[in-house]
Amino acid sequence: MTEHVDAGPGSTRQFEEQRPHLLAVAYRMLGSRSEAEDAVQESWIRAQRADPAEVRHPGRWLTTVTARVCLDMLRARAARREESLDARLPEPVVGDLDPEHEALLADLVGFALLVVLDTLTPAERLAFVLHDMFGVPFDEIGPVLDRSATAARQLASRARRRVRSAPVPDPDRGRQRQVVAAFRAAARAGDFTALVALLDPDIVLRADAPGGLRTFRGADSVAQQAMAFSARAEFARLALVNGAAGLVVARDGKPIAVIAMTVVDGRIAELDIIAEPTRLRTLDPSVFDYDGAPPAGGTRH
Repeated sequence: MTEHVDAGPGSTRQFEEQRPHLLAVAYRMLGSRSEAEDAVQESWIRAQRADPAEVRHPGRWLTTVTARVCLDMLRARAARREESLDARLPEPVVGDLDPEHEALLADLVGFALLVVLDTLTPAERLAFVLHDMFGVPFDEIGPVLDRSATAARQLASRARRRVRSAPVPDPDRGRQRQVVAAFRAAARAGDFTALVALLDPDIVLRADAPGGLRTFRGADSVAQQAMAFSARAEFARLALVNGAAGLVVARDGKPIAVIAMTVVDGRIAELDIIAEPTRLRTLDPSVFDYDGAPPAGGTRH
């Protein structure tokens, strides 16, 4: 992370240099691209009010300010969920990896990991993200949480144990595409046996749909759900979802679903579907800007 001690955090140059990093921090904290952008914008506002003479390391200062903003947003979100019992999946990053997406998804921030991060308390998530993902020392994390460095270390340790439960996707994106393409073909054909063969026996399917978040477990159960998807599978195309192979479903440019898949050892270990219309509207419309027909070769990104 580049730092300039001769420029305050509110300088346009300084802030723009840090923006990709700050957006990456905020996305890992919030699991939402749109909310991450809001958090970074709020950090810019706060940077404008800062006294440059009191900021020795603008880059680190901006990181902790962004983390504070995200912490407040996570606490507000947790309060809303307690009131409404509303569960949701994280907001995916869909499409080719332009430089800004690369910053968001460096170190393979797969969708499965975001799901696990969503189960952490706000304080655990902040401690883990800042320390384990960005190397911020605990003596700087503690003050953000109004706790000691030792307490911050314990929070990160608890989070780390939970994060270890997230499946680690195969790093070979070509292999991922092969598995996802085979899943799409089997779903289109309504081939139950082929679907089961592509699924890990302990697969988890989470569907964020208009009726709420539903969860299915086991290869047979998930294959049955995929069979019901066969009609819409005709309109699915391969796409990058959080840097991994997944599917985008649209017809006549109208979004139907984004499907994130976590491929482990040649099988799909987790399958996450975002099909709730208001959630889909937060994504870039160009993601769904095609006629719904499978592109030539079936592999357009």
